Amino acid sequence: MIDIGVNINHNDYLKDLEDTLQQSYQAGVEGIICIASDLAESKKIQSLCENQPQMWFTLGCHPHQAKSWNTSSAAKLNKLIDQKRPVAVGETGLDFNRNYSTREEQISAFEQQIDIAKEHNLPLYLHERDAHQEMLTILKRHYHNGVNGVVHCFTGSKEALSAYLDLGLYIGITGWVCDERRGQDLQEAIPHIPNDKLLLETDAPYLLPRNIRPRPKRNHPKYLPWVAAEVARLKGISVDELVQQTQKNTSRLFF
Repeated sequence: MIDIGVNINHNDYLKDLEDTLQQSYQAGVEGIICIASDLAESKKIQSLCENQPQMWFTLGCHPHQAKSWNTSSAAKLNKLIDQKRPVAVGETGLDFNRNYSTREEQISAFEQQIDIAKEHNLPLYLHERDAHQEMLTILKRHYHNGVNGVVHCFTGSKEALSAYLDLGLYIGITGWVCDERRGQDLQEAIPHIPNDKLLLETDAPYLLPRNIRPRPKRNHPKYLPWVAAEVARLKGISVDELVQQTQKNTSRLFF
């Protein structure tokens, strides 16, 4: 398996990166995609992945950090991409739940990153929370033949899922699917995700699968098998079949 969403820039991982990777490999997670939240982190993880053949990275600015995006940010992101190509642009998108950046700041940073992704023929690594319709409107305005990208950490309804699939997007599933308190909409949506549009991620160190016993303190890429097992159960297929399919999907989108 490849974990398509790890926040690797975390002290628990960086203090012994080799141990983090080794624990992941032993659990059957053969590679990880490290996701960026702003340009400073983009530069850091780009350097971190340079000598790690089973680590890949995104470059971009999360909507929470959109307030840091300024008139020179697009040029800086383009320069980073030219130095060493990422697997996607992002994490980018809209988050109208917490509004750590204003809606105007988020939309501006998002649209500029869409232009950059199109210019470099890279997929989008998308974040959306409480901004579904606005996200759809912007994506449809910029793309006319389908969107190359993934909705990271999808937690929505069957209706939201259908709209994203109509755009051609892949769907990233995290340990939210294992949450008996909040995961019901997602659990009901899982059977409706086409096998060839499904991706697996932990979003570690966040979104620890709640079905792990004894329960760890925080999430880790090594816990991706718990996500895979729950998704396979909900889709009514074997874990092996799910893993093989999601590996193909990961390669098709990112590599």
